[in-house]
Amino acid sequence: MAGLNLNGVTKSFGHHSILHGIDLDVKEGEFVVLVGPSGCGKSTLLRLIAGLESATSGQITIGDNDVTTAPPGDRGIAMVFQSYALYPHMTVAKNLSFGLENLKMSRADIDRRVEEAARMLSIEPLLQRRPKQLSGGQRQRVAIGRAIVRDPSLFLFDEPLSNLDAALRVQTRGEISRLHKRLGATMVYVTHDQIEAMTMADRIVVLNAGRVEQVGTPLELFETPANKFVAGFIGSPQMNFFDGTLTSADSGTVTVDVPGFGLVSLPVEAGSSVPGHPIVLGIRPNHFSLTKPDNSAATVRFHVDYAESVGTETYVYGKVVGNDISVVLHLPDHVAIADGSELQLSVDPSRCHVFDRESGVSFVGRRKA
Repeated sequence: MAGLNLNGVTKSFGHHSILHGIDLDVKEGEFVVLVGPSGCGKSTLLRLIAGLESATSGQITIGDNDVTTAPPGDRGIAMVFQSYALYPHMTVAKNLSFGLENLKMSRADIDRRVEEAARMLSIEPLLQRRPKQLSGGQRQRVAIGRAIVRDPSLFLFDEPLSNLDAALRVQTRGEISRLHKRLGATMVYVTHDQIEAMTMADRIVVLNAGRVEQVGTPLELFETPANKFVAGFIGSPQMNFFDGTLTSADSGTVTVDVPGFGLVSLPVEAGSSVPGHPIVLGIRPNHFSLTKPDNSAATVRFHVDYAESVGTETYVYGKVVGNDISVVLHLPDHVAIADGSELQLSVDPSRCHVFDRESGVSFVGRRKA
């Protein structure tokens, strides 16, 4: 296994720029997930790492080797594709061994690697079947096994679970996570599904329009997003946003005025912002709490449009009274809530986020020590 370093990597197709100076350091043995909306450049970046596309500029290093211009076969990588890419006329065993045979490995070494991968992925009973005789989950295991037998320095995954149904996605992502721990391998994984990213990654790289917005652990990105984009992308349902105005700022505390909330004091630093500066207040759906009606400034009135209960949790959709922004609440357990009713909510200021409305950048020092 080996680490991966990207230094100023760009990619353009003609006059159209896709990636804009990507810098990234993936440590040896780390599981890093690239996430972002469709068209953000995450699959293009993975193809550059694999050597399937050429970088316009910048440097790509795997271990101690500069592979920026190296062909895919000389990079020490193995890639698992969304489409499985299995040979339909070959058995599972042949699919696993074919690449090793082309490398002129000994039959004993090939058999040992195939048997080890099959045992690791629990596909021993499938070795004599052909891909058309396998389920989607079984085909994905074979595709992963084909990568394992190569004993690569770096594993690359390009949205490998997107063709599976919901239950299989949950099962297979757990298998990939356990496989990573067992192999101690360096893995770079692309997905548009931020739940996959949150549950699998050591660190997440959030991409947007060909640029890195933030790199961090799942908890860091959830708790301290660098900007409004990351805050809205990480977390499901996504964070609720409310436009407001900065009214005052002291050391470590700001007061904002948000329609429906009134004046709210928050434990953040205002930076260079001055009173009257436009801000955005961010509150995650699970950071609202039901409370009894009172005159406290920490409570808001909420008009319910409708509610959805899934037994273990309840999602409530509506609007804060005095604010026209649609809001989602995420309440633990089953809560019976009538359509058209009004709720009283409380908000813990220490769980709120404040962003500059123009730049989207988070106010620093979100919580006091």
